[in-house]
Amino acid sequence: MQATLGGKTVLITGSSRGIGAELARQAAAAGASVLLVARDDTALAQVSRQIRDAGGHAHPYVCDLSDFAALDALVAQILAEHGGVDVLIHNAARSIRRPIARSLDRFHDFERTMQLNYFAPVRLSLGLLPSLRERAGCIGLVLSMGVLIPGPYFAAYLASKAALDVFGDSLAAEFHHEGVHVCSVYLPLVRTEMMAPTKDYANRNDVLSVEQAATLTLRGVVERRRRVITRRGAHLGAWNRIGPMLTTRMLSFLYATFPPSDTPSQHPKIHALFTKYVGGSPL
Repeated sequence: MQATLGGKTVLITGSSRGIGAELARQAAAAGASVLLVARDDTALAQVSRQIRDAGGHAHPYVCDLSDFAALDALVAQILAEHGGVDVLIHNAARSIRRPIARSLDRFHDFERTMQLNYFAPVRLSLGLLPSLRERAGCIGLVLSMGVLIPGPYFAAYLASKAALDVFGDSLAAEFHHEGVHVCSVYLPLVRTEMMAPTKDYANRNDVLSVEQAATLTLRGVVERRRRVITRRGAHLGAWNRIGPMLTTRMLSFLYATFPPSDTPSQHPKIHALFTKYVGGSPL
């Protein structure tokens, strides 16, 4: 990491906490000059101070990425102050866990999720793409394993991540010959503040730590891997492609087994078995 990131300018969105903050700490420890972008100025300042106290270089930028005027101003400021970036990691995201049947009057959930998770990274990529082309840089996309096998509850979130995934594929195809690399990272569930509101996840024993998720992502960027997928993610993704109807039936069965918390399970014994060995809902 030091050989690749030393002296480079790395921009990480959503870097005030969770995976983004750990990405920033690891990139700075490898010698990168890290540009931290997030909405929470207090948390952002704290992470920046941690990095500087450890001898690293951190530059905090407070910005609501879903505000396109603010995003465009951010791009102009970064270009003026740093001339561009060598690595751009899209980590900031919004997640909503809600069944579609309970979202009939909540179209705004889909709009705001797409705004931050898809349109914002696309707009930021377009603004910084000239410098990435000049520097043969890398764009990292922090995605979800759910993109490989989309299931219940996360229609808005997974649709936005799937859109970003496909944008990354097109970006890679058009600029690979110029040296611009795109690394798509399909993370499983990670123990962050984002998963905290879902009580069914509290005791899951197959959840990655923030440190593991950040290391997996940053190594993929440094090694310029096209896709970073866990073994389980690869198996589930292949299963979904080979037998989509079987996958649909399986996910539908799990949804009936783990319905919304105010609805009784249709398969209580299977529910108990999963809860015992997995530690909570697999959805």
